[in-house]
Amino acid sequence: MAFKTIEFSIESGAARLILNRPDRLNSFTVEMHGEIAKALDAVEADKSVRTLLITGAGRGFCAGQDLNDRAVTPGGEAPDLGESVEKRYNPLIRRLTSLPMPVVAAVNGVAAGAGASLAFASDICLAAKSSKFIMSFANIGLVPDSGSSWALPRLTGQARALGLALTGEPLPAEIAAEWGLIWKCVDDDKLAEEANALVLKFAAAPTRGLAETKKLIRSAFTRPLDEQLDLERDRMRELGRSDDYREGVDAFLNKRKPSFKGR
Repeated sequence: MAFKTIEFSIESGAARLILNRPDRLNSFTVEMHGEIAKALDAVEADKSVRTLLITGAGRGFCAGQDLNDRAVTPGGEAPDLGESVEKRYNPLIRRLTSLPMPVVAAVNGVAAGAGASLAFASDICLAAKSSKFIMSFANIGLVPDSGSSWALPRLTGQARALGLALTGEPLPAEIAAEWGLIWKCVDDDKLAEEANALVLKFAAAPTRGLAETKKLIRSAFTRPLDEQLDLERDRMRELGRSDDYREGVDAFLNKRKPSFKGR
């Protein structure tokens, strides 16, 4: 597929999606949303894909919505931002969080607005030390969207979530890691290397088990402990019958590298 606003490839079980509008800090447009949706269609259709990496081209990860793509003026016609959220941003976040595989975000610069939300929606987020996360919605009279009002208090607590959302102050990647907003902060020159190593690890992993782990943890806040224990039992029963479980145990006992089938 030929794209204008993203780069996309599938190789050796790993899909790589690069937001590619570096002159606009990879900010979202309607066209970019459409191309990302097509890329995710390909991820879901290709049973060889066992992980997805998202990163940005140039000096930024994603600056959120490109305001030039829906320019407004004081006294002018009011846009329906709810429609934009419903048609584009919400489907994107829902798809990423429900993909039956690990989604890795490699944040290589500013992640602002929906760009920060995109990073927080990933299963594992790595960020370069020079990166910053900005809840920029407050600066233009809006509320956090793309799931960030849900993710922030769960990841970092109400006090910090409110501080980030109400002030719009940039949060350095090192502090984001300390607060538990992201998995790890790494040196700028090591980001690509670490992200690639993680993607290769997941591309050779027992994907069904990882997918079920993702579902259990992402939905855990919605259930009481007793119900969660029952779900863990059910998933263990199911996965214990899988080829990957038998392969993993045999490889461990025979001190060899396992060869998992994944999905």
